Amino acid sequence: MVDMTRNDTNPRSGANAVEVRGLVKHYGETKALDGVDLDVREGTVLGVLGPNGAGKTTLVRCLSTLILPDAGHAVVAGYDVVKQPRQLRRTIGLTGQYASVDEKLSGWENLYMIGRLLDLSRKKARSRADELLERFSLTDAARKAAMDYSGGMRRRLDLAASMIGSPAILYLDEPTTGLDPRTRNEVWDEVQRMVAEGATVLLTTQYMEEAEQLANELTVIDHGRIIARGGVDELKAKVGGRTLQIRPSDPADLAAMAEALRETHLDGVAGAQAVPDEGLLYVPILSDEQLTAVIGLLGTRGFPLAHVATALPSLDEVFLAVTGGKATVTDTIPQEVAA
Repeated sequence: MVDMTRNDTNPRSGANAVEVRGLVKHYGETKALDGVDLDVREGTVLGVLGPNGAGKTTLVRCLSTLILPDAGHAVVAGYDVVKQPRQLRRTIGLTGQYASVDEKLSGWENLYMIGRLLDLSRKKARSRADELLERFSLTDAARKAAMDYSGGMRRRLDLAASMIGSPAILYLDEPTTGLDPRTRNEVWDEVQRMVAEGATVLLTTQYMEEAEQLANELTVIDHGRIIARGGVDELKAKVGGRTLQIRPSDPADLAAMAEALRETHLDGVAGAQAVPDEGLLYVPILSDEQLTAVIGLLGTRGFPLAHVATALPSLDEVFLAVTGGKATVTDTIPQEVAA
């Protein structure tokens, strides 16, 4: 866990809080990052998706000054990641994949200590500790030693620690792994609150729901390269295809409707599937013209319809489509490098 407070003399300018060009990182024969280009607009959340071992954690470690890239250039909050690491650390917060707190201190003492290290006044450090413990449902355990916390509680404490200094740039590396749904929602609320107050967030996650909930834009990384980027709906559209959902007025018509479509020569609609339990007919659609043709055909065949809707592919389907559903490059950091 790294947490640095905002620097009022921050020289950043322009619309991007993070700018990365040609970033490369090797671990022996493995190229964990292979020429990554990346922009994160100020006051937004960029979701970074990818299979295990795609390079997400290596990217976060480079941008948070924990490791040095082998090539390329990165500027965060106006500071060069390689040339100005000390200044940069005053503007960023980081929550890694594993909780990192002082186990002998209580939860409150951990947060208060970090606040004081970040030059917060005693009063401000106390109030921020109290505030974040409440936000992450840790108030009842505030005076317990962190060693007595459950794994989920430690994770929440680590998240609170990364936010205590109100960083301008916040890196969240799979922040809600292992958390229950209620606590995950609390984390989402806190991230959204920080962004509303002007923070910029780079979020890596394996949860598609989390990406849709939080991210303004998405970047998909695989084998150390950026393979797709854009808004959620934009990426769904790039994958192609929509699903037409049709509910007949008479559920008994479902099978006949599906058969009627299978007998046509319209591209793709032979894959129409009737789901009696839902009372719906699902038809893959590739164009507006095809949608119109399907509805027209069912009308001419005399099938009365109660409801018609279209849906883009799910984000899970987008993820699998662009990554091929597998990864072969390891993103494990050698211990001597991580240290």
